[in-house]
Parts: sequence; C-alpha cells; structure tokens
Amino acid sequence: MKGKLIALMLLVGLTLGFVSWSAVVHHGGHISNENFKLERIGSARSVKLIIVYDNNPYDPRLKAAWGFACYINVEGTKILFDTGGDPKILLDNMEELNIPIEEIQIIVLSHIHGDHAGGLFGVIKKNNRVKVYLPASFPEDFKSKVKRFGCEVVEVAKPLKVCDGVMSTGELGARIKEQSLIINSSMGLIVITGCAHPGVVNIVKKAMELTGESVYLVVGGFHLGGFSKERIEAIVGQLRSLNVTKVAPCHCSGDLARGVFKDSFNANYVKAGVGKSLEIEDSTRYVAELFIVRRA
Repeated sequence: MKGKLIALMLLVGLTLGFVSWSAVVHHGGHISNENFKLERIGSARSVKLIIVYDNNPYDPRLKAAWGFACYINVEGTKILFDTGGDPKILLDNMEELNIPIEEIQIIVLSHIHGDHAGGLFGVIKKNNRVKVYLPASFPEDFKSKVKRFGCEVVEVAKPLKVCDGVMSTGELGARIKEQSLIINSSMGLIVITGCAHPGVVNIVKKAMELTGESVYLVVGGFHLGGFSKERIEAIVGQLRSLNVTKVAPCHCSGDLARGVFKDSFNANYVKAGVGKSLEIEDSTRYVAELFIVRRA
C-alpha cells in the first residue's frame, strides 16, 4: 500500500510539479477532507560535507571548540548548518579550509543554544545575502536582529524544502525545539543533526517517515554525553534495526558513545571532528525524486 501511494505521488508530481488538491486523509482511524500541496524536494547526486566547527579534533590545522557547524555543498548550493559558538574560530577555520564565507547562500540553525547559533552574527556581518532558516520558536528579538542585518529569514515549523535535494525535518521535540537536515543523496538519505535534543532515533524515524527512504548516513551531535553504556547500546541497536548504514557522531555525542558506535558499526563508523570531510557521489546509481505532502 505504501509503495502504491509513493508511486501515485511521484506520478502526480512529475505531471503537475507543484499542485494543490482536495484530499481524503486518514487521521487516527477517522477520515477528514483537507487541502494539501505536493511539493517536490528533488535529489542530489553530488554532496560534500565538511565539519568546520566541533569540539572533537581531527585536522590539526584547525581549532577545536565546543559547538558544531557543518559546511554543505549540494551540487553547487552552499549551506552552513549551524555556526558554532565563537564567530572568530568559525571564520578562521573556514578560511584555513579555503571556504569563502561570501559564497555561503543558505544558513540553517538547528536550535537556539549558543554553541550552535553563536557564530551567526559574525557570519552575516560579512555576508548578509544569505537566507537564514531558523526554528519558528526562536525569540522574536533574535529574528529581528537577523533581519536588521538585511538577511531573509525563513521561520521553520513544519517540514519544508531548503533547496533541491535538501529539506528540513521541521521543529521536533518538546522542551527544546530543534530542526535537522535531510539530504536525498545518491547513496540514500543523509541526516545532519545539531544536538539531537529530540533524540537521534526519533530524528532518523522522522526522516524515514517523511521520505519513505532509507538512511545512509547520520552525522552531527547525538546528545549522548553522560549516558550509560547500556542506554547507548540500546540506541545503537535501534539505529541498526532501522538499517542506518553509516554513523558519524561528534560534538555532544561523548567519547563513550563514539566508542560504542565504532564497535557496533565497524567499517561503517566514521571518525568525525573539526575538519572531517565527506563526499557522497555516484553518477550511476538511480536516485528517487522526493516529494512531500504539506497542508495548504
């Protein structure tokens, strides 16, 4: 049934692109008529990720500091996911890696904490042409300050398209609202987390639920620092049961968790830290086009 639904969505999307229609949708056992839109997310054959800010050392040329930021190049669209805590460290690391700050087109902030959003104003002071995607729950004064720099602000509450092949999970979690990124790559979904406050397993499940696709790689903070080995092993088991292929835990994941993931995933464990680069590209592999259904 799920396969038929996806096939129908693809057929409608390819025929009409971005369409609206009145749909009959099941909600917890009852049926309601609502207006929906089918939005094309697309796919990406070439993806490059570079962790430009992290507290785990990797490239000795770069400074490690508490926080997270990841540079993403998706077929020429250049995204900065999170901005670390110190703008000088972020900008120095990016300069050392020959990543011009002026070329960044999109900034996505996962959540409000300073070790993820603290470098933003240092970046937009040098490049205010970026579009900034931030959770709708961010304080109004923060949003206003970003706008005063001249940046376009996109408030994210629900899942939405960021650029071709890339989408946001939308705000997840209760106490701390957080968004993650999903990239539809040639190898499968790439899920990038900031701190994974909503739970890394919940984020992966959400990515699969939204797309119907399997997860190839999860990279970022898994928020497992201070967790017991038994609890970490249970989370690892859940991710393996979801058929996640590769993991690259960093930032707030914790050394114990990184060790448990390494022992479980073996060759599919990716040692990550500041300066780690990952390229995912396969021009021969078929990449399914993604579409999401959104309430109009």
